[in-house]
Amino acid sequence: MFTIVVTTIVHNVFVFPYVYIDCMTVWSEEGHLYYKSTANDPTVCGIYIVAKPEQTVHVYFDYVDVPCNTGGLIAFVDGWELNGQLFPNEQDHPKQMNDRFFEMCGTKKHKQILKSSQNAALIQYRVPRRGNGFSFYVSFIDNPTPCNILLADIAEVYTLRNYGKPVNCSLTMLYPAQVKILALGVGLGHEQKRTLTERETGTIHKCDTRGLPDFVQVGGGDGLAQLSMVDSICGTNSEPENAVETIMCGVTTVRLVSSGQFHNAVTVAMTTPDVEATPSLVCEP
Repeated sequence: MFTIVVTTIVHNVFVFPYVYIDCMTVWSEEGHLYYKSTANDPTVCGIYIVAKPEQTVHVYFDYVDVPCNTGGLIAFVDGWELNGQLFPNEQDHPKQMNDRFFEMCGTKKHKQILKSSQNAALIQYRVPRRGNGFSFYVSFIDNPTPCNILLADIAEVYTLRNYGKPVNCSLTMLYPAQVKILALGVGLGHEQKRTLTERETGTIHKCDTRGLPDFVQVGGGDGLAQLSMVDSICGTNSEPENAVETIMCGVTTVRLVSSGQFHNAVTVAMTTPDVEATPSLVCEP
């Protein structure tokens, strides 16, 4: 497994077919990409692919000329890796860690389609010899049950659901953000035959410390796998209070933890922080 240290992520808009020359960038379009090394350089580079929240990423390599004996290597990662940290983290991903990486080198074309489990995937590569390279197709496939979602840009409203499964789902943004809960239904199963009024519990805070199995964490950190929590909430509230959490960190995360006992859902608005807002969490640079 590669480890890449990234200090800047650049967003670009391209017209296909595209000859790829940058070492690091974020790619958000379907199409055919080609990379050819222009220098004898052992640097590890990465193409960070992000689709829409309700899509997954499929990658097919149609050309590979990355000799193993020169130290060349290509790796497909089911998720993103930044500064040695993974999204989704090991606890939140449906696959075992070893199953999230596919590595290859040589000159033989691999026929399988490599697929991500969420809307984010990464191609890491080291092509040390000038003139060597590879090409691949990127396509985005509809995902009817999105769980872990990576947002590379400021967005508006998203809903996280566990679909009744014992899984953890997260909404992660690579920026500081203001987080507002618009609707909350966590810890109350649909099988309970009660009226809407009876089912409305309001927002319960610090649910993890109360020992409740299902809850929503709101927080942030300086990396993809770091999460300093502001609060953990649960309950059923169709009209939550107007409290806004302002997360002044490099990464903002809303994480839904589910035991599988309930059909959980939380609707979240994530927007650019108000300059006059009092931060709920500040991460040290």
